[in-house]
Amino acid sequence: MTTRLADIATQAGVSEATVSRVLNGKPGVAATTRQSVLAALDVLGYERPVRLRQRSAGLVGLITPELENPIFPALAQVIGQALTRQGYTPVLATQTPGGSTEDELTEMLVDRGVAGIIFVSGLHADTSADMQRYERLRAQGVPFVLVDGFSPKVQAPFISPDDRAAMSLAVTHLASLGHTRIGLALGPKRFVPVQRKIEGFVRTMQELLGLEAAVIETELVQHSLYTLEGGQAAATALMDRGCTAVVCASDMMALGAIRAARQRGLDVPRDVSVVGFDDSPLIAFTDPPLTTIRKPVPAMGQAAVRTLLEEIGGTPAPHSEFVFMPELVVRGSTASAPGDRSRT
Repeated sequence: MTTRLADIATQAGVSEATVSRVLNGKPGVAATTRQSVLAALDVLGYERPVRLRQRSAGLVGLITPELENPIFPALAQVIGQALTRQGYTPVLATQTPGGSTEDELTEMLVDRGVAGIIFVSGLHADTSADMQRYERLRAQGVPFVLVDGFSPKVQAPFISPDDRAAMSLAVTHLASLGHTRIGLALGPKRFVPVQRKIEGFVRTMQELLGLEAAVIETELVQHSLYTLEGGQAAATALMDRGCTAVVCASDMMALGAIRAARQRGLDVPRDVSVVGFDDSPLIAFTDPPLTTIRKPVPAMGQAAVRTLLEEIGGTPAPHSEFVFMPELVVRGSTASAPGDRSRT
């Protein structure tokens, strides 16, 4: 114990007697000195005495889809850190195939008395889902915020990336490289982010390449699953239709598209260009490094927490959608269209 006191005193720059007073909860210690001692405890890896531990302001539930797609853990980390800084304890509840449903996870969190819930890419993004579940939750007095997806039927704050602008960035980049046959690989059509990406893709293809909307939607848009295998299947179908570039709705799908090209003996980006979406952790280190649309994860996560805490505090944000602008990150998976090597 004496050795420990000496270590803490040295780290905090105070006397051992001061450390002892802080650890025993005695008065007569300045707040800044007390904080220095507690910080020294943390730095040295000592556990704070129970009475000195910060009380949690409450639990906040975070419901996400599976964690195999690295963008979800990245978002969960941002949200978790922001909640912790505000004194809340995040509780991560993950949906897995064959596991608990969103409704079951919500009920579990409500039963545990959470102060609020953040839903990421949940049923609120599915146009075929019953939105009454959210109204029932509101009637129970539980504040919540919805990330990635929008429904006019739900009175709540929404946090979204600008999916239409994302597709405009991707198509504009590929068109500037001389690609005229650009495909879009994305998830099932019933999801709001998918519908918005299609709208942005079709509009930009019309504006830049003069194609008809009906042709774009029937020949250049391919629905699949948000997985590597889904991207591979969608890209295969699009390349069959003569596409020299593929825009994917997730980085995982983009890696599948690269695999599909290689299975045909094609080189990425010399023969086929591929653009992802998310800019997931480590995606800059793939082969080739992936050109992608960076989802504004830090800004979205922090906004979700800030908005929820306003709801919890009784000063709710307007029931509207906060839309965040993505950005194009150009790396090594896009290049000039085949037969158009004069371009840079």
